[in-house]
Amino acid sequence: MVDVDTALRASAYNERKRKSSGGKEEKKTTSKKIEPFDPVAHAIKELADAYSMWVVLIYGSLVAIGERYLLMPSMEEPGAILYLLPLLLSATIIPLHRIVLPKKYNELYTNGNWFRAIFLFIFTWLALSFIVSNPPLADIAPPTLAGGIDIEQTEGIENTNWDNGVYTIDLNQDTVDVVLGMAVRDNVEAESVQINAAIYYRGEMIQELANGTAISHTEDIEMFSSVTNWSRGAKIGQHESDVGMAWDLGTLEPGEYTLEITMTEQGNPWVNTSELEYTILIAQTTVL
Repeated sequence: MVDVDTALRASAYNERKRKSSGGKEEKKTTSKKIEPFDPVAHAIKELADAYSMWVVLIYGSLVAIGERYLLMPSMEEPGAILYLLPLLLSATIIPLHRIVLPKKYNELYTNGNWFRAIFLFIFTWLALSFIVSNPPLADIAPPTLAGGIDIEQTEGIENTNWDNGVYTIDLNQDTVDVVLGMAVRDNVEAESVQINAAIYYRGEMIQELANGTAISHTEDIEMFSSVTNWSRGAKIGQHESDVGMAWDLGTLEPGEYTLEITMTEQGNPWVNTSELEYTILIAQTTVL
């Protein structure tokens, strides 16, 4: 037999347990609820993203083409404005969308959309700038020397070293006969590069090496071949398009010599110039 008091307590406990279980089940049901999919809203958002992509692609392309064919021809050399201008124009991405696209699309864009749009604009400008600023559409890179300079290895030379524009020659005798070689490299027609070169000792010119086009200083192929000795790791004139040149500097004594080189070409859209200066350091390490 169960008394009335025990029965009432048991009934109240079961009621509380039922309500507690019912609340948890209701919470679980609510947490697993899936938001309704609106195909019309989704289609509008996809269309807004597509419009944004095309606006940014066209804008980036116009900026790259405008820089190449309007701004660069008015300049004599590369300047910081070519890089700063597109970065500053990235701030116009949001106003441009609000001007070009209807309000119903602009209301759908978030900060994530603006970040992607700015990134796409910079990438588009950069990629197209590389295309329109390099051969065959343009040539803005100045000519340079392929592998620096080198000399013919002759009797009396113990060691040579090339480091940061300083070419060191170690001798085991009082003087040395030096044959100097170099090779001009350029994006387009290295043969037509105008080269001027001279060597100085204690501030005075001792020999003018070149004054004309690179191809006009390639008469002595044998002399250049004696400098480009691949077995000892020579680096100059490794490509077929490089224009190799060599000069007999005569007999030189220990000391510090300065080699000054200026290379100029009529590029597109401006004149490309390289001014190089090397030091040839001849040191007597062994006295016989």
